[in-house]
Amino acid sequence: MSIDLIRHVDGWGVVRGTDVLPLPGVYETTAEVLDDGVKAARAVLADPGAPSVPLASVTPLNPLRDARIVCQGANYRSHMIESGMDPERAFNMLFTKSTASLSGPFDDIVRPAHVRLLDYEVELGIVLGRAITGPVTVTAEQLADYVGAFVVANDVSARDVQLPQGQWFKGKSYRTFCPVGPYLCVPEPHEVARWADLRLTLSVNGEPRQDALAGDMVFRPAETLTECSQLETFAIGDLLLTGTPGGVALQPPKPLAQRLAALLPEAKKWELFVQAQSRSRTYLQPGDTIEASIRTDDGALDLGTQRTTVRGA
Repeated sequence: MSIDLIRHVDGWGVVRGTDVLPLPGVYETTAEVLDDGVKAARAVLADPGAPSVPLASVTPLNPLRDARIVCQGANYRSHMIESGMDPERAFNMLFTKSTASLSGPFDDIVRPAHVRLLDYEVELGIVLGRAITGPVTVTAEQLADYVGAFVVANDVSARDVQLPQGQWFKGKSYRTFCPVGPYLCVPEPHEVARWADLRLTLSVNGEPRQDALAGDMVFRPAETLTECSQLETFAIGDLLLTGTPGGVALQPPKPLAQRLAALLPEAKKWELFVQAQSRSRTYLQPGDTIEASIRTDDGALDLGTQRTTVRGA
């Protein structure tokens, strides 16, 4: 049975129902949490007399802190279609976010003063449970060897930086642009195969925006880790963000508008793009509250719900 680890101001704990059971010891790295911390959590869960505190009294913190972040772009069929892309695209779109963008699941998202088009993207995060130091071939059957935990993430994006400037790293890496948590959901090896059954949902001010199963991914975790192993070295605790479903704020211009815009000077084209997108009410504004959750419909795997509020710089 999977376990949900939570980091808070007093250390690490494991969730049991509506309570948190404190873990003994101090875990300085995610690798230590996924090793000694998991062992301690299983021992604590087996103790009916273990002390506990109410889960509602605990404020979850960022459970990863210094993870390297590699991301997949436009990896859900629904998101490809709404973005005007071919869902049969032959290549996996990969990019990175800065470690400094990581924040907690209840922390504010800070919109920089120059950003007008702030977007949300709920994503399933895979926390590496095994180091990758060279090219490897990961099969679906071997995936459990590489998954240390699942985590909720929000790939917050400044679209008016990302697209007009062609700056994916910059547009997605401002501080607070990657809330993660609340839980590190550590699955049993046989449960890892249920990643496709995980349902991703996101709402803004209570209005549902995204709702899809992870099985809608085009490039799946095993093949993505295989490809990434040719490009990057991963430590235990690093993070792979696997893409977002349809329902984001960004909506591409109609084909005719795109053809006309192609005739304009580059600066004018993007000026009109930002003006048009700014008329949409779906982009995030200061004061907006975002709730993002990932779980299987039967509740066997539950990564928790993060609640974040947007504020101005």
